Amino acid sequence: MVDIATRVWNHKWKIDPIVRSLIDTDFYKLLMCQSVFRNHPDTQVTFSLINRTKTIHLADLVDEGELREQLDHIRSLRLTRGESTWLRGNTFYGKRQMFTPAFMEWFENLQLPPYHLEKRDGQYELTFEGTWPEVMLWEIPALAVIMELRNRAVLADMGKFELQVLYARAMTKLWEKVDHLKPITDLRVADFGTRRRHSYLWQDWCVQAMMEGLGRNFTGTSNCRIAMMREIEAIGTNAHELPMVYAALADTDEALRQSPYDVLADWQEEHDGNLRIILPDTYGTEGFLAGAPDWLAGWTGIRVDSGDPATGAETAINWWTSRGEDPREKLVIFSDGLDVEKISELHKQFHGRCRVSFGWGTMLTNDFKGLVADDALAPFSLVCKAVKANDRPTVKLSDNPRKAMGPAEEIARYKRVFGVGQQDEMEVLV
Repeated sequence: MVDIATRVWNHKWKIDPIVRSLIDTDFYKLLMCQSVFRNHPDTQVTFSLINRTKTIHLADLVDEGELREQLDHIRSLRLTRGESTWLRGNTFYGKRQMFTPAFMEWFENLQLPPYHLEKRDGQYELTFEGTWPEVMLWEIPALAVIMELRNRAVLADMGKFELQVLYARAMTKLWEKVDHLKPITDLRVADFGTRRRHSYLWQDWCVQAMMEGLGRNFTGTSNCRIAMMREIEAIGTNAHELPMVYAALADTDEALRQSPYDVLADWQEEHDGNLRIILPDTYGTEGFLAGAPDWLAGWTGIRVDSGDPATGAETAINWWTSRGEDPREKLVIFSDGLDVEKISELHKQFHGRCRVSFGWGTMLTNDFKGLVADDALAPFSLVCKAVKANDRPTVKLSDNPRKAMGPAEEIARYKRVFGVGQQDEMEVLV
């Protein structure tokens, strides 16, 4: 097992680059990238880093030279022969050759496009522009780099023994969480923690701990490289990015209203089974489900990713029932701000009423809260989102208005078009 503390103490990033591979990313990004490559290959997009925790001044913590060095390293990466063979020949979600030869040929020749970086008011403005299939693959590595460089800055002055104690405490903290989950019957939990992980080595350690501690109840990881290296399932479906860009491309209010369903119609042409998971909250879950075509009720499940999770699951169960479907045969994936207490509570509430699964993210792979002075390693809310598509602004409403993004006038228009009324605000921790 890797001695993480010693590797951190050595501070030799060329041995441990933050992003080691083009598949050191979430599986859903590759699935979505193939869909975009097929349906919207020439759409021009802009992605931008957004730090929602304004009290953390990243530009004062993270050295610009180190950041550029890491970003330049990512641009030097190419898909290796072994990685290509794994993607081309492996079985994902029960399907062989998930990725088409045309997409794989494109991916094997991909270099991520240039970035634009500058400092403003204590924060970094980091943006990426170009064709959608290329630019979208910057999201996860950009977040991982910023998060780990901030953590390296905090750890830089610690001695070797201090680091050993820190990681021993973090390991104990995680193992106590694993012990908390062990007694839960029929638990299904996966690692969703790549984007805001403490580090690559730490995420890999967390995955190994979950494999040993939970056995078959640990269903896999969203991180493709770790899935390949540890020979476990790569987990992921689709994300808000697709409806956000499709909506921005819509020319009329009616086309805008239809755009979230157009996304899933395109998705249905490529995927079946457990990849047919609805993410309904981009423009409000209740309105989305009320206007959903009947064929969507036949899909496998729903992911609940904002708002009160229990309310989201109840809404899904009621919707399936109203459409003549048996909720006990449907899958509800919880993936927003989870930790073990919430996982236990939701499993107890919904086990037996539907099939329950959990995508455990930041509080699995980056829970160093309370382990250093001033809580300087506590996770924070950092995202990298599509903010423009063909020079039109994107909008996300969510079931939590604190997660909304986009120009105020466009947010108002989207709320009108999608019939979004009063929403309850919830604190956004990660």
